Amino acid sequence: MAEEGLRPIIVKKIKKGGGGHHGGAWKIAYADFVTAMMAFFLLMWLLGSTTKGDLNGISEYFKTPLKVAMQGGSGSGDSSSVIQGGGSDLSRRTGQVKMADDPTKSKSYNLDAAKKALEEEERGRLQALRQRIEMTIDTSAELKKFKEQLLLDFTSEGLRIQIVDLQNRPMFDAGKAELKPYAREILEAIAPALNDVPNKIGLSGHTDSTPYFTETGYSNWELSADRANASRRALLHGGLADNKILRVVGLASAAHLDRQDPFNPINRRISIIVMNKKTEENVLRDGGKLQVGLDTEATQAAAAAAPGKK
Repeated sequence: MAEEGLRPIIVKKIKKGGGGHHGGAWKIAYADFVTAMMAFFLLMWLLGSTTKGDLNGISEYFKTPLKVAMQGGSGSGDSSSVIQGGGSDLSRRTGQVKMADDPTKSKSYNLDAAKKALEEEERGRLQALRQRIEMTIDTSAELKKFKEQLLLDFTSEGLRIQIVDLQNRPMFDAGKAELKPYAREILEAIAPALNDVPNKIGLSGHTDSTPYFTETGYSNWELSADRANASRRALLHGGLADNKILRVVGLASAAHLDRQDPFNPINRRISIIVMNKKTEENVLRDGGKLQVGLDTEATQAAAAAAPGKK
């Protein structure tokens, strides 16, 4: 009877994991394999449809990628670059001739960039010259008294330095071309500063509209030219190199500073132009005979004036 009350002990064993081909891990591996094969065949297709010039360009680019940045060019596909090859036309074997098939495009771009850099450098040089001249005037007890008669600005031709007459302080006696002592002192003081820049110098003499004419035919035109030449001699005496001066002209009353009042004393003035490169080239191209004008407006005013007009 006791044996009938005993029950057998049953032990259940649970198997863990899917195992073998019944699991899902193989799907991830298969997806990676398919992706890699697709990328491989895509790469093979690209290599097979790309020109030799493109391939060489890509190869060289990855060998020395800094050459493009350091030596110009638009990249490995630019045949004008240090790195050759590339091209939008797959029929080409040696790479494109140029972007948009223009063999001068990158060269023109580089020239324009170099020209712009030179212009910026020149602008900075002229700005520094202006500051130096202003400092020279401010630090001189004698010259500082005449500061209101000195006008400095920039025009299309370069840095313009103008010495103007005041009502009770003219640079010249009426009808004369001999500089007053103070005007000579100003010119001689700024001469050394003009030597510090490579730019050429142009001088222009101006009168107001007061009629002036002698029996010998001497007029405001001759008078303004003689005053410009007297200023040239004062600059040379102050130390300006003779080969710095490229142009000396007399404009009489053709280009007033005060167009509303043609008899204003400030219209009687000497203008010194520190020429920019463009102006210098224009003067040299015209044989040093560029006629009149300190800027566009002055040129138009001088051109409109009749030779005998005061």
